[in-house]
Amino acid sequence: MDESRRIERRVTLHDLRVLMSVIGAGSMGRAARQLATSQPAISRSIADLEHTLGARLLDRSARGIEPTPYGRALLARGTVMFDELRQGIMDLKVLANPTSGEVSIGASIAIAQGLVSSVISRVAQRYPGFSFRVLASDTATASRALLDRKVDFAVVHIIEPLAEEPLDIEPLLHDPFVVIAGAQNPLTRRRRLALADLLNQPWALPLPDQPYGAVAREAFRASGADFPIIRVGSTLPVRTALLATGPFLSMAPRIVMQFPPENRLLKTLRVDLPATARSLALVTLKNRTLNPAAHLVMDRMRATAKLLAKES
Repeated sequence: MDESRRIERRVTLHDLRVLMSVIGAGSMGRAARQLATSQPAISRSIADLEHTLGARLLDRSARGIEPTPYGRALLARGTVMFDELRQGIMDLKVLANPTSGEVSIGASIAIAQGLVSSVISRVAQRYPGFSFRVLASDTATASRALLDRKVDFAVVHIIEPLAEEPLDIEPLLHDPFVVIAGAQNPLTRRRRLALADLLNQPWALPLPDQPYGAVAREAFRASGADFPIIRVGSTLPVRTALLATGPFLSMAPRIVMQFPPENRLLKTLRVDLPATARSLALVTLKNRTLNPAAHLVMDRMRATAKLLAKES
């Protein structure tokens, strides 16, 4: 206990910030520029921290400065400390002004464009003091950002199992894939189609090595149809542009078609896609205290998802 108290008196938040900056930048010179200080000052701070803790925190390699196991352990704890401090400051701001707050959201592109944007629009109108940051990427990147505490929560399709131990995964709805085409595509007027009928159409699909690409492959396999030639493999925004202006077909989660502007440019074909339903989930870190603004937005996500589930 005496050793812990001695360290508490000597290790400051500034010391931890310096260590985290050096590890993030990969060099003391870059960290010094980021912190608007000198490299000797950075070196002294690290040396003092190592002396206080009695452990070497950084190693130099051909790739630059890297943390030792001791440095990685302290980095993990420091990340938690600064995150809790940030959340605490947000709590104080909300207490002083209940209509203000900051929310960071991670989401796959398909969800960010529809569900997340729709919820943000409604919340922002009611709470003009709220600000938002949205990381629109893929499920893996959004989950990694959540583990690194760069976002408050993530809204993603659970395509592949996530490492559940540090995460709380709350299913919002089950969301199957649908076949989509441009609104002017003549196939949209067909009453019923089989996936095998569409093999010779020009397909724009998610990249095969991406999670959504795996779902598309599963749809063809479960239908007993051969996998078609992919004319264009890319992300949803690129595929949406192609469908809106040409004869391409694609696949996307049904929720994509439940929000504008996509549903004005695109239409869903009447094709059954077995084995494609995936859970859309709200994912948070266990034992992490989020600010009231984040909780309010998550409640709006739950309410919106409940309505979408009833409509489907």
